[in-house]
Amino acid sequence: MEHEQTIPEQRKEGESAPESDTSVPRRRVGRTALLIAGAAALGVLAGTITGYAVQYDRDPTPLPPLAQQKMAAPKPQAMNDATTRRSINANRWHKADEELAKKLLDVPSGAKSEFSGGLPLDMFAAGYYEEVSGGLGTLITDRTRSIASVEWVESDRNFIEINLIQFHDRNEAEDFQLGIEHYMPTKEYAGNAGKEVSGVPDEFGHMWVDSKAQEKAGYEPLRGGRAVVRRGDIVVTVQYVNNRGEVDENALADLAKRQMERL
Repeated sequence: MEHEQTIPEQRKEGESAPESDTSVPRRRVGRTALLIAGAAALGVLAGTITGYAVQYDRDPTPLPPLAQQKMAAPKPQAMNDATTRRSINANRWHKADEELAKKLLDVPSGAKSEFSGGLPLDMFAAGYYEEVSGGLGTLITDRTRSIASVEWVESDRNFIEINLIQFHDRNEAEDFQLGIEHYMPTKEYAGNAGKEVSGVPDEFGHMWVDSKAQEKAGYEPLRGGRAVVRRGDIVVTVQYVNNRGEVDENALADLAKRQMERL
């Protein structure tokens, strides 16, 4: 006898499907991940505590010195006939000063060299400004980077000094240049509007020769000339003084032009 096949009853028209059983609870999502994260955090905490416990009983490891205790540097020398400003103040020069000093004009043949090399800001301020402290403050405020200078004497009559003043930015260099151009025409200095430096654009250079010589009883008349030119972040000042009351304008302009080309 054949088994009767169980045929599911067909739903009558209009009857809806039986609702699904919702009594079975849904699976909790993320529980395993939270357990793993908690175990990892406990492991890190336990390792940190163990590390502190082990280190607590150990002697502290001394740190290496932050700077060399003995640095190779020349020792200052006592002043005598053979010493110079550099040998007396041996540790006041920076390596960057030497690089700037290489751009200075060479002392002419037959002239007497007075100095050539880099200068600390305070030493330059002492010889350049009437009020040293105020001048030094100006150099620092203007973000002066490095200074180099060369001085020589020709025939005991002409005294020449060239300064290279380098700033951190060309804007500071331009301000320094414009400051000189502002006060040079006054009576306390040249007393005239000056002239252009031949071969140098007007906005990058100017020169003056004193309208009057400085005269004092018992002394030769002194007359000075000055040129200022700028290239990038470097300002060049050329001071030309003659102790017979005469300044060669062509020589002054030539020095400024040649120093400009040297840069």
